[in-house]
Amino acid sequence: MSLIHLVSLLALLQYLFFGALVGQARVRYGVEAPAITGHEQFERMYRVQMNTLELLVAFLPALWLAAQYWSPPGMAAVGAVYLVGRLIYWRAYTRHPASRSLGFTLSFLPIVLLLLAALGGAAMALPQ
Repeated sequence: MSLIHLVSLLALLQYLFFGALVGQARVRYGVEAPAITGHEQFERMYRVQMNTLELLVAFLPALWLAAQYWSPPGMAAVGAVYLVGRLIYWRAYTRHPASRSLGFTLSFLPIVLLLLAALGGAAMALPQ
């Protein structure tokens, strides 16, 4: 399970990193709190952080539940794809939002796979 712990911690650190980038963008572009609109680059970074938060709510429980029923290293590998997808999404969305599809797909599909794995594992574990 240590790989599951590692992927979980990396996902949380990644989210905090995106939050720090939002803070930097606030200063750089003069967007004072509590505003969430202003300069386009700030808004892009803010959307990356918020989209990551939206997915993190599903990712972490799905990762942990799937790892209860299936190989933790295998589930951690699926989780690693999510992490890479988030990085690709961040780079694409902050440069050209229309190019975010690959990053979003590499973030969303692992969540779906983990949810299906957890659901399948739970169903198979039901008493006969």
